Amino acid sequence: MSDLAIRAEGLGKRYRIGARQARYRTLRETLVDAAKAPGRALRGSRGTELSTPASTTIWALRGVSFQAKQGEVIGIIGRNGAGKSTLLKILSRITKPTEGRADIAGRVGSLLEVGTGFHPELTGRENIYLNGAILGMRRRELDRKFDEIVAFAEIEKFLDTPVKHYSSGMFVRLAFAVAAHLDPEILVVDEVLSVGDAAFQRKSLGKMGEVAESGRTVLFVSHNLAAVQNLCQRGIVLDQGGVRFDGSQTDALVHYHRSLEEVRGAISLSARTDRIGSGVIRLVGVELRDSAGQRIAAVASGQTFDIFLYYESSEAYDRDAVRVGVRCISNMGIPVFSQTTGIMKADFRAIPKSGAFVCRIRRLPLPPSIYDLNVAIKAGGDYADYIHGAAEIQVVDGDFFGTGEMPPTSVGACLVDGEWRLER
Repeated sequence: MSDLAIRAEGLGKRYRIGARQARYRTLRETLVDAAKAPGRALRGSRGTELSTPASTTIWALRGVSFQAKQGEVIGIIGRNGAGKSTLLKILSRITKPTEGRADIAGRVGSLLEVGTGFHPELTGRENIYLNGAILGMRRRELDRKFDEIVAFAEIEKFLDTPVKHYSSGMFVRLAFAVAAHLDPEILVVDEVLSVGDAAFQRKSLGKMGEVAESGRTVLFVSHNLAAVQNLCQRGIVLDQGGVRFDGSQTDALVHYHRSLEEVRGAISLSARTDRIGSGVIRLVGVELRDSAGQRIAAVASGQTFDIFLYYESSEAYDRDAVRVGVRCISNMGIPVFSQTTGIMKADFRAIPKSGAFVCRIRRLPLPPSIYDLNVAIKAGGDYADYIHGAAEIQVVDGDFFGTGEMPPTSVGACLVDGEWRLER
């Protein structure tokens, strides 16, 4: 017997732009069609689409082929519009492929859009059974897991209250709790770990960790690359609807980060419109270099590196002190460190028309993850330029403590050097 859970061959999905959309189909029509479809295979429809000019169609996915073994946990990453969600919708049978096929061995559970199917007039209790049925759970299965779902969602006091009276946080907690207690052989997950507050996100991540360790096949889409690194053994990078890399999750993250760097290199920061400031001095680029001056795409924990902030000005500026700063933000949106010329008493008194402000970070005290970098330039106390998310910093494993032990992401938000001794 084959140990393959999923075999995708040449999957493609084409959408029409500006064409009249097909009418909505009833649930009965969908169920009748599903009953007529033999086997577990998803096949691209042939001869069912009217031909349209190339200028009115777009391929969200094309030529995607891969295999997933039973028990594999695979992270699917890529920029917005890369085709990640489209791929999961095809594998979940929500949409049909335009070409290619996917053979699936086992029951599929989907966590794609939490809360789909919730009715605002029904109570939390009633919506658990309604939503569970929509997700494919049997009544007996829901009865068995009911108390666990309620406890996970933390909504015991409001169980018999219509969900229209729930806060947004209560709503998403309940929706995720139902979806997270599916028990399929294959689970496809799309950006569901961002629901709720920080404490519930940690609980959700822990639940997904349990699923990943249970021997089930998991396809996991997320922009939380730290979660991908923690949960997955393998990574697939999608770009412009095609597979660009398929290998270990660590190599996949490095490949993805390099692709982001390539895009940034092609698009100047001067084209960014989401910035504030007078513009008397403007950022035009950000670059990371190691202590030897070589351009790098990732930084290791404990590594010393330089942040080059390239700028331009209409003329040499020497009227007021120029203050520059960077702030590093975690993927949870939490500032983890800031470095400014003001803190270091190193403001610039005169600068040429163009050049680079260089900030050296010694022994980077961060565990592996992806971090955003916010950058600000002030002239005479007022913002000349400020860009949120001017660059990303990928931090990879490094020997921060000098012991040969690589710090895991679970150690906390930052790494602190220290020593131990025993006193009697």
